[in-house]
Amino acid sequence: MQQSWFKIDNADRVASPALLVYPDRVEENIRRMISIAGGVERLRPHMKTHKLAEVIRLQMAHGIRKFKCATIAEAEMVAGGNAPDVLLAYQLVGPNVRRLLQLVQKFPNTKFSTIADDADAIHAFSKAFTEAGKTLDVMLDIDSGMHRCGVAPGPVALELYRLIAGAPGLKPGGLHVYDGHLHESDLSARTTACEAAFAPVAAFRQQLVEAGLPVPAVVAGGTPTFPIHARRPDVECSPGTTVFWDFGYSTILPDLDFAPAVVLLTRVISRPEQNRLCLDLGHKAVASENPHPRVKVFGLEDATPVGHSEEHLVLETDRAADFPVGSPLYGLPWHVCPTVALHNEAVVVRNGRAEERWQIVARARTLTI
Repeated sequence: MQQSWFKIDNADRVASPALLVYPDRVEENIRRMISIAGGVERLRPHMKTHKLAEVIRLQMAHGIRKFKCATIAEAEMVAGGNAPDVLLAYQLVGPNVRRLLQLVQKFPNTKFSTIADDADAIHAFSKAFTEAGKTLDVMLDIDSGMHRCGVAPGPVALELYRLIAGAPGLKPGGLHVYDGHLHESDLSARTTACEAAFAPVAAFRQQLVEAGLPVPAVVAGGTPTFPIHARRPDVECSPGTTVFWDFGYSTILPDLDFAPAVVLLTRVISRPEQNRLCLDLGHKAVASENPHPRVKVFGLEDATPVGHSEEHLVLETDRAADFPVGSPLYGLPWHVCPTVALHNEAVVVRNGRAEERWQIVARARTLTI
């Protein structure tokens, strides 16, 4: 990574805090994703990281046709970009079932699918789509050890899969398996844990096939286990953070070679003490669900965060005198996905200059549906 690749010549034209995106680096990350997967047909990238129509277009320009989303708004944005295949990987309940039906009706050229792990949810999908004369592919959400959502492989899972297969208005879409609890830094340890977690899933898939039930696809993993699942010829991989990368994954996943493609522009707004800098990078500008460091400020990597509130980030450093009030600084967020969701727009940087702005459309909960 070349020195100071993140700096922009016309920073004086960009108000801070701002989210900067570098399309050339985004495209390089897309190419690396395709290389690891062994082809675009193996990829179903999660778009929760970027939430940008322009990034969907870049991925489609590289041949990617299948996408994974978490919200109705995300799915609508992707379908609005003429994506042919959209998986909404979040069990929808209440009015969101009707909203998914409206998506299907509004975008007939996009194949929508979703996930479920509960009989009542499956019945709700069946009722809504049968009454509308539509058919929905539903994947069974499998819990492979994260214990957040899903059902463990076994008799209950088999019963639920049979329910999907026999429910009017539904088709069994296969299995969805997210192993977000696996993020060991050592690739060997992560691989061992991933193989152990996936073995019951593979056995369950075989059980379904032997029972005469169709299993069209298995969507497995996120970013940390992406290179491991990519070795399986019969799964679709769903990395998300890889498109932008961040300080967190670059720290804990050294085996994954992706380029940081998003940076935060911030400025010194105060020097309250001789060894302190206050930046305009509060909770509203950088994701704050993790402990510090929540951002790596280039050139101040050794600074100690001593205060963080809605609009302010206070750093302690012996070099505070080197940064007058108004000085622009650049930082790499620890967790880029929720950081992006805090910003209305991304400032696009090409050839060292801020050129245009992309609206982060899918950060909204509702677009038109």
